[in-house]
Amino acid sequence: MRSHIRTIIVLALAVGLIAWFLHNVDLRRVAADILRARPEWLILSLATMYINLAIRALRWKYLLEPLGPTSFASAFRATAVGFAASTVLPARAGELIRPYFLARQSRHGQHERMSATGAFATIILERLLDLVTVLVLLALYVFVFDRDLAVTNPQAIVWLKWIGAIAALGSLTALVVLFVVAGDPGRLRRTLERLERVVPSTLAGLIARVAEKFARGLGAIRRPRRLLVALMWSFPLWLAIAAGIWAVAVAFRIAMPFSGSFLIIALLSIGVTIPTPGAVGGFHAAFRYGATAFFGAPDDAAVGAAIVAHVLSQGPSLLLGLFFAAQEGLNLAGMQRLARQAEQGHTA
Repeated sequence: MRSHIRTIIVLALAVGLIAWFLHNVDLRRVAADILRARPEWLILSLATMYINLAIRALRWKYLLEPLGPTSFASAFRATAVGFAASTVLPARAGELIRPYFLARQSRHGQHERMSATGAFATIILERLLDLVTVLVLLALYVFVFDRDLAVTNPQAIVWLKWIGAIAALGSLTALVVLFVVAGDPGRLRRTLERLERVVPSTLAGLIARVAEKFARGLGAIRRPRRLLVALMWSFPLWLAIAAGIWAVAVAFRIAMPFSGSFLIIALLSIGVTIPTPGAVGGFHAAFRYGATAFFGAPDDAAVGAAIVAHVLSQGPSLLLGLFFAAQEGLNLAGMQRLARQAEQGHTA
């Protein structure tokens, strides 16, 4: 019953966002703008999405090294499957599926089996690194590349500064908490085992073991150099994403400088937090708002660009992910089962 309610809420969110996205838009003009888009720039945008996937896999492989050896191929396959799952399933289910798919591969392969719980900890760390990188790029745009932004849209710049400050404080707090948790996994387990005073000893032991595995997955935090290298990987990753967004804007003849894509990806990062499958609605609304409010794009061109940018950003990982999942005998129903198992804390 609860899952049905969640599905209804997600669908209502998606419908509402799409309705807002298409408000006061001539769909015939949107279609015409899409047909007139410059194909060479769309091909460039598509290429950046494959580069993005490859860099994500390299960074994740690096973060996973404290847990054990992982090949680039395994990390790439799991990354693609995770993003494909997030495209077709609600609530960013791919974030849960990715570490369990990796553990499933390590069980079938030659490597020592990877802890799915530990791998999931690295994904949380990845998200924090992504947030920090997006905030740095946004700050560069606001304070370095376009100082006139406060004049052209003063209310929006105040809003962006508040959002950025809150996100920066939240990410810093989360990093401190994770640093403390990662400091001594064994001690964390011993502390949590004391829960047996208030809960059954079996449950207390389970919680303690899971927490210890999670803390060990944060091994990169215990090594500042490793964390710094992972952060450095995050910049080419997000610059590739920015290049893809900018290329779509150029294809639709939207007057956006390359640095303007830093602002757009910050807005998109907010839009995709809405838990609709594939970020449908949230991505589109954020792109349209950014293109029209900050770069003077016509509504029809902004809507067409948003639709194409979404397809190009989701398409590569969706196709590759479904292909890799099929190789492991996973269809859509299998992905849903894997997501439920991951949510319940079981290994696949």
